[in-house]
Amino acid sequence: MSTLRKLQTYMEGRKALLPAALVVSALSSIAAMVPYVLLWFIIRELFTHGIHVSNTTIAIYGWWAVGSAIASILFYFMALSFSHLAAFRVETNMRRYAMAKIIALPLGFFNSTTTGRIRKIIDDNAGITHGFLAHQMPDLAATILMPLTVLLLIFVFDWRLGLACLIPVFFSFVIMSFMMNKRGKHFLESYMTSLENMNTEAVEYVRGIPVVKVFQQTVFSFKNFHKCIIAYKHMVFGYTRMWEKPMSAYTVIINSFVFLLVPIALIIISHTGNTAQTILNLFLYVLLTPVFSQSIMRSMYLNQALGQAREAVDRIEHLMDFPALPVPVEPKAIRGHSIQFDNVSFCYPGTRHKAVDTVSLKIQEGKTTALVGASGSGKTTIARLVPRFWDVDQGSVLIGETNVKHIDPAELMGHISFVFQNTHLFKTSLWENLRFGNPSATLGEIDQAVDQAQCREIIDRLPHGLYTKIGTEGTYLSGGEQQRIVLARAILKNAPIVILDEATAFTDPENEHLIQLAFKKLTKGKTVLMIAHRLTSVTSADNIIVMDAGRIAEQGSHKELLQKQGLYANMWREYQQSVNWKIGKEDTPHA
Repeated sequence: MSTLRKLQTYMEGRKALLPAALVVSALSSIAAMVPYVLLWFIIRELFTHGIHVSNTTIAIYGWWAVGSAIASILFYFMALSFSHLAAFRVETNMRRYAMAKIIALPLGFFNSTTTGRIRKIIDDNAGITHGFLAHQMPDLAATILMPLTVLLLIFVFDWRLGLACLIPVFFSFVIMSFMMNKRGKHFLESYMTSLENMNTEAVEYVRGIPVVKVFQQTVFSFKNFHKCIIAYKHMVFGYTRMWEKPMSAYTVIINSFVFLLVPIALIIISHTGNTAQTILNLFLYVLLTPVFSQSIMRSMYLNQALGQAREAVDRIEHLMDFPALPVPVEPKAIRGHSIQFDNVSFCYPGTRHKAVDTVSLKIQEGKTTALVGASGSGKTTIARLVPRFWDVDQGSVLIGETNVKHIDPAELMGHISFVFQNTHLFKTSLWENLRFGNPSATLGEIDQAVDQAQCREIIDRLPHGLYTKIGTEGTYLSGGEQQRIVLARAILKNAPIVILDEATAFTDPENEHLIQLAFKKLTKGKTVLMIAHRLTSVTSADNIIVMDAGRIAEQGSHKELLQKQGLYANMWREYQQSVNWKIGKEDTPHA
């Protein structure tokens, strides 16, 4: 099986445990059959000798039955131990390899794939493979061996009763084969996709609960989440109804063997007159025939589990198939920290629309360039092409005359600091959060960065200062406060190139003032590329580039652009009107 071969690649030193589990499980299934035969021997003794039966003989059969039952349990325990050890290794390695691959993926991957979907694919699907290997695989030996053993026994004792008990088994198997068709595979794919969609939307819904509560809305405010739930319900209900009649027929037929065995036994007795032997054989078949039912159900569960495992492995590998950016074999060093776009065009994966269209620009080393324009004009895309969130489709992006594609990714990241509008602090101490910017930073360097980022008053009022935990186990910071901590982290990194992506978009006036002071410390002497919606924050930039539909519409200083009376001048007028706008008496609607 290709799925098993794929899973074995994750076992690393424990590949022998899975075959061992199958062998020991086979021994367990054989031992489990022995009590049935011994019970038949006991009944035969009772029929043959009646009240004169030897208690010693009965006791011997009984103890052998107990011993074989205990042996079956012990063998199965060993089989589960082996399979669990292999399953834990596979589950661990799948998670480790997936995370190692994800860490190496370009940052653009995380813009197109939600954290909820990533967690669902890696965590849950690795767990599915564990369940399959640890619990279903040991049953494979019993599923194959026990029916063969029973088939041999039923023809050894009385082939006529054997054929009679196989008739309902045959029809049950046909019904089960009908149910385990391609529709089941398609359903499994849809089922796991629905779970991923619900998980993704559930994460977004939970994150948005504060907004829902403030505006007194319900779950229906999140239409995507609601649609995912309804779609999942319809899909599962439809599939369940599809199985309703076949499963009912299977249950009735597989348990109807007695209605055939008894009449056949009576016919045999009437023709042979051997009442005791026939009744004795009848008891054996009543004991053995349900094993077929168990084996068919096991095969169904095994097939379903195999399908889930196959789908789980495919989804994890599909996630890891996301193309990583090529790493240069002979990377070139960065010489200088100017930024240049040379006839750059770029489309996001899966689209044909050019987010950036033949853009050429140069940012001098140590200068500040601002990107402004309407939403969707290409500002953020340009900023994220510099650190290789994606590779350009046409043209080249250079840092200090070196194409970013020819720079070692670690060195490239070491030369760039990011401050985004959506800040992220880890659920650990502020000390650890700050040291992400520079793991070797001393306490003095951290204190200096805290002061430069205007964070001192935040630190001083926290119960444990720099060692206060952030998040559920500690304290929470406002958006503006988090932004200042992120700025301190960027200052601590001290990279020569700084990219600011609308870093003050969601801050209040007081925090914006403090953040602007921190910006001056962060960007002093650095090459800066900043994106802003608030035009007042870009007036002092050395160069302002106005983007429109992925192209450069105009550029120049604030004063030069106002004199041109073009797109920037219109944006400035509209911005000033929005800043000065207020509700007066004449604007108040009359009752």
